[in-house]
Amino acid sequence: MTLTPIELLRQNVPATRPVISLCEGSDPRVVAGALAAHQADLADIILVGLRADVEAALQDQGAAPSTGIAVHDPATSDLSEEFAQTYFELRQHKGVDLTKAQAAVKTPSVYAAMLVRSGRANGTVGGAVHTTGDIVRAAIHVIGMAPDAGMVSSFFLMYPSENAQPGARAMIYSDCGLIINPTSDELSKIAIASAASARALLQVDPKVAMLSFSTKGSARHSDVDKVVAATDTLRNAATDLDVDGELQFDAAFVPSVADRKSPGSTVAGQANVMIFPNLDAGNISYKITQRLGGYSAIGPVLQGLAKPANDLSRGCSADDVTQMIAVTVLQSLSVASPPPPVHSAST
Repeated sequence: MTLTPIELLRQNVPATRPVISLCEGSDPRVVAGALAAHQADLADIILVGLRADVEAALQDQGAAPSTGIAVHDPATSDLSEEFAQTYFELRQHKGVDLTKAQAAVKTPSVYAAMLVRSGRANGTVGGAVHTTGDIVRAAIHVIGMAPDAGMVSSFFLMYPSENAQPGARAMIYSDCGLIINPTSDELSKIAIASAASARALLQVDPKVAMLSFSTKGSARHSDVDKVVAATDTLRNAATDLDVDGELQFDAAFVPSVADRKSPGSTVAGQANVMIFPNLDAGNISYKITQRLGGYSAIGPVLQGLAKPANDLSRGCSADDVTQMIAVTVLQSLSVASPPPPVHSAST
């Protein structure tokens, strides 16, 4: 059975204690999830927000700021001037002057991302209160894209329940939260990033299904053509990747259907990376899989950034927050230089 992010971290403890910044530091779910992550030795935590509100939220849950649980108030932090200068340098080409930069870094989502950019945190998580647009915008503007990514996209980690039917397996669904109507080239980039995420977070060899309402020419439409073109581009760009398309979901997931619809395929019937043709299909599918299929869904997880930043659903639970902290830590393990201790600055 595939291990969850928390289980993976418990079996592979990082040599250096990671630090994760949370931009909604006074939300009760965020505080509870952060405390659970810290108590499970997953990470040290920086809670970002109005100090009085964050400390009150900690007190409500029987905790207090301490070594490993730090509180940063952007309005009073002595890091704000440094961050404002950095933000100004990053965004002046878009007409941002120093005054606007000073205002921007006092917003928790930007400040939390600045902690990551400056090396004081390994990754950041938000979205329990903020919109996906707020979180993604701060991440792109401050952290930036990975040099070889080409775009930022998202995915959900989908885990079957313990009593799931035979054949159920952990999967990545992408893109279900960000790119509304990707082009064929963008679909291929999403697939490459999602395959890498499957290796890192599910620890499986990715088998990538390019999904459609058609399997191997069973229907003709420009939407099918887009998926066919994306599959061809993907095969040329990532020759070592096990990929097939276009496939209907049943052909991608069920071996007996795959034998009829795509005989001889090394992906059909056993795919673990599902690439959806647009956001309608992806978002609807992950919610159906979660609500009717009994799968657990962790995400949306962002991919394509220079350093980890992740989004939460505004309907998230405290456990969702803890799992996303674990995901963010796993994504950060390739970062070479550790951040300084979370209590090193007056904040």
